[in-house]
Amino acid sequence: MSAGHAIVDHDFWLQRWREGRIGFHQQDISPQLRQHWPALGLVAASRVFVPLAGKSSDLLWLAGLGHRVLGVELSPLAVEQFFADNGLEPVVHASGIGQHYVAGPIELICGDAFALDAAQLADCDAVYDRAALVALPAEMRKSYAQELYARLPAACQGLLIALEHPGPMRAGPPFSVDETQVRQLFEPAWRVDRLERCRAIGADQAATTVYRLQHLEAGQGG
Repeated sequence: MSAGHAIVDHDFWLQRWREGRIGFHQQDISPQLRQHWPALGLVAASRVFVPLAGKSSDLLWLAGLGHRVLGVELSPLAVEQFFADNGLEPVVHASGIGQHYVAGPIELICGDAFALDAAQLADCDAVYDRAALVALPAEMRKSYAQELYARLPAACQGLLIALEHPGPMRAGPPFSVDETQVRQLFEPAWRVDRLERCRAIGADQAATTVYRLQHLEAGQGG
């Protein structure tokens, strides 16, 4: 991922939050998360990484299961609104990545997800991706999968929710990412199992597809 791509993407999303153009934000818990999260078989105290977290209520749902949640979000407005909307008073400290907001089992970093290294992700047992992969243009999706996801530890599991639009490629975001693209991005480093494909709510002829991911040890792919 070039610095130019990163800057353009950062500016775009920061402006969307400043202008309140956040139609991608869901007020309710994702029904796909509720239905398919148990398939990962995680113990309560597992740590869950949530990239491009926004102010998603899914963070609260995961924490309610007993998970330790590590989210990362670029927009300060999104981070501040998450805690304010949910009546939480975080403790804040700074690091080389950005500002860390911590309230109970939820830690939300205001910074660039691509800046996280393997050491910071070493104890993550799972990754939950509802709106991250589909928010990135094609050239950034490759870096996202082959760089950021690669820093997650072996045996880490994931729940990935992608959106598919029929017909000509739409400008996005959210971008259309079909099963072929998902497999090209993640295999063979990750095992990819499709769990469900259904019509997306409120999207004309679009489909939501849910995948379970498992990060494999070197040499176990294929």
